[in-house]
Amino acid sequence: MRTATLLVGDLHTAEDLVQHALEKACRNWARIGIADSPEAYVRRIVANLANDRWRQLNQAPSVPLADDRTRPEPGYGRIEHRDELMRALLRLPMGMRTVLVLRYFDEQSDAEIADALDITAGAVRSQAARGLAKLRAHMHDAARSDGPGADVIHLPFGEAV
Repeated sequence: MRTATLLVGDLHTAEDLVQHALEKACRNWARIGIADSPEAYVRRIVANLANDRWRQLNQAPSVPLADDRTRPEPGYGRIEHRDELMRALLRLPMGMRTVLVLRYFDEQSDAEIADALDITAGAVRSQAARGLAKLRAHMHDAARSDGPGADVIHLPFGEAV
């Protein structure tokens, strides 16, 4: 659910996405259940469905409001500028966003992400590096507009901008 929420930016859409992914997984459980990691397989379905949804809409997803219902889980409250980070994340192209969510929020390795998205590990590293650069640039611009004392913003993956 957290992965879906981070990918689409809306709790209700994420619920629909997860339900659809679980329906697909249930229909193919004979094949999925014997796989090494059924959870990774279902996560791949969620990522693919989010990408399909984004392509169908042909627009950036709506940016969630600062509201407790859209927060993925407790523990993210330690992020000082969570709303700015989520807005910046949702502005990224879907491929970059998917790589960053799987790497930093779901803690998957480059190989696992490459397998899930059917791309090379080099493409994963490239998407992650470019996505982080875009996030840093946006967060830096947001910090400058906040005025003095807002020079450093801590990202959830242990990096500061």
